Amino acid sequence: MNIGEIAQRAGVSRSTVSYALSGKRPVSEETREKIQRVIDDLGYRPNASARALANGRTSTIGLVFPPAGDHYTGMQLDFIGSVVEAAAAYDYDVLLSPSGVDSDRSFQRLLGERRVDGAILMEIRLQDDRVEHLLTEGFPSVCIGRTAQPEKDWWVGLDHTALTAACVHHLADLGHRRIAFVNRPERLLRAGYESAHRGLDGFTKAAAERGLTVRTYTCGDDAPSGQACLERILHDDPATTALVTLNEAALGGLYRGLAHAGRHVPRDFSVTGVVAARWAETVTPQLTAADVPAAELGRLAVELLVERLDQPEAPPRHQLLAPPISLRASTGPVGTAAPMSPAPDLNS
Repeated sequence: MNIGEIAQRAGVSRSTVSYALSGKRPVSEETREKIQRVIDDLGYRPNASARALANGRTSTIGLVFPPAGDHYTGMQLDFIGSVVEAAAAYDYDVLLSPSGVDSDRSFQRLLGERRVDGAILMEIRLQDDRVEHLLTEGFPSVCIGRTAQPEKDWWVGLDHTALTAACVHHLADLGHRRIAFVNRPERLLRAGYESAHRGLDGFTKAAAERGLTVRTYTCGDDAPSGQACLERILHDDPATTALVTLNEAALGGLYRGLAHAGRHVPRDFSVTGVVAARWAETVTPQLTAADVPAAELGRLAVELLVERLDQPEAPPRHQLLAPPISLRASTGPVGTAAPMSPAPDLNS
């Protein structure tokens, strides 16, 4: 079914049907009702591509995220799901574009063919050419995360610096003096992922403020990597009594490594970090953590993008979230079960 047949049955021109559907030009109420009756009788639904040509909008937003490699983490999937759900509330579809850099073909098609009205970018790097490209093109976009110069961008983000610092202070208040930091994979740190860098910065500064002995580690996004990382931590400094992690995908492996080493949580060893609540609650004992509000971040990103689409001249807006630590069962006062062998004061 197409506009030509509707025009023929309604006794009007194709252009009149087009104007009635798009609202670009006024059509008399009598004519509009006649066209609508034909549409209702035929069960006609305007083609989305044709509608986009008519009104310049696709009613679709792009969600741009780097390719996952072997898998996506639970937190990444939470963000994707939250964006899709929030977009549906505004009657927008979501087109996924696995693009890590602005030269990726998927990203270029997204822009060059104008398949979407705007874009949301995930997994932001401190120097992110995708963000710069969209800014240069004047293409409406919102980031989940911050670049090194975020003032000119639209974004929502989590204050990883403040949150990892809060985790360190929580452990220090419980008497822990030797603490490890488990970050995201080395390749992401090298690529400049802002969460990994800002989390590391918050950890090291807070540890220095409290005069703690610390070591920092990168870790793959999976449980076996988490277990191997925990084994390295205890090998490097058996006197370590706590850790802070940004790596929720490795969490189960960290717990497994502690169990294999005979370290009871939290009597012998405390664990905390920045993790989505539903993942913090899947481990035993449940993780004391700064809960990542993935659903809220996704919703805020969609709201900002819709606002930007409706108000193209509006100045950049952003929102930085710093949720409090949720006290659960994985942290406690420093114990005496861990062997206290000497170790160097600081090593990255």
